Amino acid sequence: MVAFKGVAMGLDGIRNEISYMRRQIGRQQTEIQTLRRAGISTASAETLLTRMQAKVEGLCGQRDQLLAEEGLNLKSYASGKRIKGTPAHRRA
Repeated sequence: MVAFKGVAMGLDGIRNEISYMRRQIGRQQTEIQTLRRAGISTASAETLLTRMQAKVEGLCGQRDQLLAEEGLNLKSYASGKRIKGTPAHRRA
């Protein structure tokens, strides 16, 4: 999944992109290990890996920001703890 300029991804889209990128990072790390065993230079592969990890960190920041914004709209107790499920006074 690729984000286009000017198009904001929703929370699910960001989560999917993070998951996809983490799988790609794992594959890239495996490829780097294979190249090292073969005695081939891994500088460009490590640079790509660094960029991929930075992108995932940015996406995680966006995800956390969306979760925080979403959390402001949820009902909570006076202590700030979120209300989960049906309140006790409405249970049968």
